[in-house]
Amino acid sequence: MDFRIPEELQALRASFAAFVDREVRPIDESMTEEYWSGTPDHGRLHDAAEQVRRRAAQEGFYACYLPEDVGGWGVSTLGTALLVEDAARCGVRLAMMAVAPPNPSGPSTLLLQLPEHLQDVYLRPVVRGEASMCFALTEPEAGSDAQAIRTRARRDGDSWVIDGHKHYITNGDKADFAVVFAVTDPEKRAAGGITAFVVPRDQFRAGKTQWTLADTHPSELFLDGARVPADHVIGEVGLGFFAAMSFLNAGRAYIGAQCLGLAEFALDAAVAHARSRTAFGRPLSRNQGVAFPLAESKVEIEAMRWLTYHLAWAVDEGENPMLDASIVKYYDTERAYAVADRCLQVFGGMGLLREGPVERVLRHLRMLRIVEGASEVQQLVISRAMGL
Repeated sequence: MDFRIPEELQALRASFAAFVDREVRPIDESMTEEYWSGTPDHGRLHDAAEQVRRRAAQEGFYACYLPEDVGGWGVSTLGTALLVEDAARCGVRLAMMAVAPPNPSGPSTLLLQLPEHLQDVYLRPVVRGEASMCFALTEPEAGSDAQAIRTRARRDGDSWVIDGHKHYITNGDKADFAVVFAVTDPEKRAAGGITAFVVPRDQFRAGKTQWTLADTHPSELFLDGARVPADHVIGEVGLGFFAAMSFLNAGRAYIGAQCLGLAEFALDAAVAHARSRTAFGRPLSRNQGVAFPLAESKVEIEAMRWLTYHLAWAVDEGENPMLDASIVKYYDTERAYAVADRCLQVFGGMGLLREGPVERVLRHLRMLRIVEGASEVQQLVISRAMGL
């Protein structure tokens, strides 16, 4: 198997790096160290992220993974994963807003299943960076066990009426519309009884913001008699749960790529610090207690790389690598967190400071061990695939 990166993808990476340096870095640097290291002004951060998103959409990077007929470039899963990795590794904090995956505010491939006239209303504005969405599946009683959702949708003439309560919804407080999953047949549930809908902003309300240890904060959503036309069903009635699962393979390749990039960034920072910092009359790097953990981190990063690239390649080959996707989600999130933890340790007390390079990475990676399928759920999937 040839894992050399094709020349066209190398050129894409170079173009993206130039875009980040030219357009994103100045915005990022305008957010002073006092801002990044103190109590964040989330309104200001949102405005900066919006600016990056719009510029990236204008340049074509934001939704490059979508087909050309809806405004994308048709870039492969592997190519998109490489951009996600580079955005995470470059150290420009806002760069991860320049490529939509794995951020659920960006255009979901699920929207390709909408009728053409609704793609003009919902999909293309998000591709252009003029609007954003949210993915509303999780509920207070249905997290890892997503098929246990209680939100209900009933047919009423030419419309569907939806009632329910969602939470942990990223971008729920700012989204122009939501992709909402609701039970339409309580008997069938996940086996043909859960449907996905596009719900415009005026048909749901955001509840309280749910503050997390990361720099992203989800919110609750309430649907109280939300009414949407019958053509706002994504795909087919009853097949929403299968639709949600269908794009997880590529999604987990993107999460793996983000973990890989963040781990690489943390290791780069720790190696540079270990080589320049002296203690007891010699560089930190001359101590095996520092050098060996960083060597172990390098090994784990390379394992993450090939697991992630292989998953992306398999998706591009048209396979359905569900086991590989669970392995990547589990291994990359767990190992990237371990790498960042070791790298923070190299910085000593400096590593604990908000203004340090690794602290925010550690917090973000801690979040990724839970979202979109916690590590224990991935272990369950893997063990069942083994016949256990």
